[in-house]
Amino acid sequence: MAVAKILLYYAFTPLADPDAVRLWQRDLAESLGLRGRILISEHGLNGTLGGEMAALKRYVRKTRDYPAFKHIDFKWSGGSGLDDTGASLDFPKLSVKVREEIVSFGAPGELSVDGQGVVGGGTKLSPDALHELIAERGDEVVFFDGRNALEAAIGRFAGAVVPDVETTRDFVDELESGKYDELKGRPVVTYCTGGIRCEVLSSLMTSRGFGEVYQLDGGIVRYGERFGDDGLWQGSLYVFDGRGSLDFSDHAAVIGTCSSCGDPTNRTANCTDAGCDVEFVRCEACGAGACPAHASAAA
Repeated sequence: MAVAKILLYYAFTPLADPDAVRLWQRDLAESLGLRGRILISEHGLNGTLGGEMAALKRYVRKTRDYPAFKHIDFKWSGGSGLDDTGASLDFPKLSVKVREEIVSFGAPGELSVDGQGVVGGGTKLSPDALHELIAERGDEVVFFDGRNALEAAIGRFAGAVVPDVETTRDFVDELESGKYDELKGRPVVTYCTGGIRCEVLSSLMTSRGFGEVYQLDGGIVRYGERFGDDGLWQGSLYVFDGRGSLDFSDHAAVIGTCSSCGDPTNRTANCTDAGCDVEFVRCEACGAGACPAHASAAA
């Protein structure tokens, strides 16, 4: 029986011809029956793909054959399943596009990459090195969530600073607002789902005067693989596919709060109001409905 899996990966590396890479990646993924999203820019590659295990392993081998992608760190996660064609149920289609940024902070001119990755980013910490830093520096260490507020609502590191942002494009203004200037003299550990957003975020923070910036290497995914729910992580990990969220163990804390009834939940839902694309925390019992803003207006 075929096993469904999901790959998360990225590589910051200069690409002279992003469109040629797009055509190659599209043809490769299509030939293997994979679904998901791949973004390419002059700064590198960012992808999330789902499909049958053997097909994904072949994709990994072929992608690593390209010298610039030889050292990509592929992260594996369990998928929901496969349809009759062997394609992932977690993604509706395959999308391969060239963009100005492979993660959209709205600051492509600030990003500099070389063969080693992002120039001027934070110091990378493995999950074990993160624990060592906290053992050494204690409460002086600050976790800084590099995701949006919805993602943080159902899972985050204990005591983390959660910026009030809806998208990554909000981070530049948020950093320049002065709200976090008090953190500029403290060790700040940025974290995100798989690590890519923090590659950019940590460089933006460093260039804005944050003096001691770190990034959790491999993101929450790698931390969860190492420590599960027996470390500093609390709750569920929001994921951008059909699963919605995932837990690292059978004893994951439930820290989200249903916007309708207030009960604990790790579930999110999209607003059913026409023309509204807001996603919010909503328990299964309350089901689908309008987001809090539209629900209040209708009351």
